[in-house]
Amino acid sequence: MPEPQISVSVVSHGQNALAAQLLSDLGEHCRGEVRAVVTENVPDPASLAAPAAYPVEIVRNSAPKGFGANHNAAFARCATPFFCVVNPDIRLKSNPFPRLRAALDAERAGVAGPLVRSPAGKVEDSARRYPTAASLLRKLFVPASGPDYPTDGRRLEVDWVAGMFMLFRSEVFRAVHGFDEAYFLYYEDVDICRRLRRAGYGVAYAPDAEVVHDARRASRRDLSHMRHHAASIVRFLLR
Repeated sequence: MPEPQISVSVVSHGQNALAAQLLSDLGEHCRGEVRAVVTENVPDPASLAAPAAYPVEIVRNSAPKGFGANHNAAFARCATPFFCVVNPDIRLKSNPFPRLRAALDAERAGVAGPLVRSPAGKVEDSARRYPTAASLLRKLFVPASGPDYPTDGRRLEVDWVAGMFMLFRSEVFRAVHGFDEAYFLYYEDVDICRRLRRAGYGVAYAPDAEVVHDARRASRRDLSHMRHHAASIVRFLLR
């Protein structure tokens, strides 16, 4: 069997059951191409067994860490040419990596993201323009009319792709020093895409690669998540 080319980092926040489904999908569709690092950020009574189909390393934190810190720690265990950040609530119906890697090559990009659908098939706004104070204020009063970019299958250069699924060139992720851990939750994806673009690397959106996202909108329900979200918005805009 060939050596894996992609290290997949998954962080579970009491989401072991979801993470196990994702690991199963990776084994079904991407066997031989990937290895995985799964970080159990908080204790979870649901067991998380590593499938035998491909290499999986399970890390259990002694104390919770933020999004960026967890994925940066997983990257430190990465010895593959590509590094992929994936939310545990992502599901795969096919292998998205060949088309994402082609997008990285075609666009001289440092990161690529796929088209993301809800379980009902609706296209989510996973490729977006940079937020501004005006655009954020407008969102409070005017619902989004649809994705910021076309989703007709053409590969595009975009401002940023969402952190639910990001495929990086490992050398580029290392060159920009990974995620900024000053963002505990939210906007780490916007920030790293902006830094990549400033460093001369593209940000590619590949709608010809698809994944499914069973979204957990914690920031809309939990006060602590709302505070983290607001703090990250302010940090990004001030920078």
